[in-house]
Order: sequence, then structure tokens, then C-alpha cells
Amino acid sequence: MAEMGFFDKVYAVAIQIPFGRVTSYGAIAKYLGAAKSARMVGWAMNASHNMEDVPAHRVVNKKGLLTGKHHFEGTNLMQQLLESEGVEVVDNQIQQLDVIFWDPQVELPEYLGDNL
Repeated sequence: MAEMGFFDKVYAVAIQIPFGRVTSYGAIAKYLGAAKSARMVGWAMNASHNMEDVPAHRVVNKKGLLTGKHHFEGTNLMQQLLESEGVEVVDNQIQQLDVIFWDPQVELPEYLGDNL
């Protein structure tokens, strides 16, 4: 079996984010054992827009800011998708981030490497 590329590993984590929850680029990077690669996770999210099963709108920066919103079609699509899941967004920032934050380090089993 071929080794998964980094973007594929990011997508494998992102599709696990539950409806109404969000995580950060850095949390995904840390889970994948590449803690300093949050920006690369962002690039993966940007490249995922033609992949319907990857909920890129659920990945925000560590402060809960919708930093990737300009990569979505329409002016407020990222916010609208989040709000349709019950996530409150004010001034491009997730409200109650500590309550709805989904941490793959906690929520997923220990990193399984290429067996994701």
C-alpha cells in the first residue's frame, strides 16, 4: 500500500470533525506529528474545495478566526456553513471556541500513521 501524502492525512483527520464543532490548523498538524506545519494544513484545506466530503469550513486558526474564508466562494460562505451547523460567528471569529473546539489529540485514537 502506498504511503499517504501529507494533504491526504490532513483530509483523513478533517473528515472526522463532527457537525457543529471546529478545530485549528495547528491542532491537525500537531496530531499528525508535524506541529510546525499549521500553514501546510491551511494549504491542504485550500486545495480541498473540490472535495465535498472534506469540511474545510470547520478548520480555523488557533484564536477561532475564519482566516480561510477568502478561499470560499461568496463573501460569507464559510461563516454561513458554520452558522448552519449552529456555530456562532461574530466579526469573523468563532464564539465559545473552548466549548466547541474539537481536538484530534483527544478525540481520535493515538496517531496511526499511514493507517488513518
